[in-house]
Amino acid sequence: MSRTILYARVSTAEQTLDHQRSQAEAAGFRIDEVVADHGVSGVRVMLADRPEGRRLFDKLRCGDTLVVRWVDRLGRDYRDVTDCIREFMRRGVVIRPVINNMTFDGATRDPVQQAVRDALIAFMAATAQTQAEATKAAQQAGIASARQDRSRYRGKKPSYDGVKLDTVLSMSAAGAGTSEIARAAGLSRQTVLRIRNDPVSARAALKRWSL
Repeated sequence: MSRTILYARVSTAEQTLDHQRSQAEAAGFRIDEVVADHGVSGVRVMLADRPEGRRLFDKLRCGDTLVVRWVDRLGRDYRDVTDCIREFMRRGVVIRPVINNMTFDGATRDPVQQAVRDALIAFMAATAQTQAEATKAAQQAGIASARQDRSRYRGKKPSYDGVKLDTVLSMSAAGAGTSEIARAAGLSRQTVLRIRNDPVSARAALKRWSL
């Protein structure tokens, strides 16, 4: 019997397992089992090297559906993410990211459709790595600035948290419109536009208020 398995990677206090599961269920997925890694970097630790990531490879069978909030939960390394998704598709597993509700599988034999599918997977994986690099740069900039002047004015407190920021960036990468993103993230259009236009500054502002 085929199963629907949610894989969650909880790398910060804001990316809770409950949030990732509830978001999947709100999108209409009926989750049979949850596999989750906690406190693991998606940049430095490949999926197959994580305790529960290894278990995921053992569990998935032909006909199963793998649900992830976004491909960045699988990882933030371009090569690792694309290789893992291709391996799952070769096994007959269907991959379903919650945010854009796309379906990736190995069913199609049409070379043009395969090329489009693979290009989308590559784009999403590249976006995940780029976001991670931008986050790291923003963190380093924020820490350096804080060390220079601990008493400086931090500016207006952001109306978003880390989860909402990731939602805006992920849906933007998937081509969603401003209004659609605003509704999904619970933010104003103006805030969504500011984040989209300068994600590094948006990430840095969030970091300043967490110091």
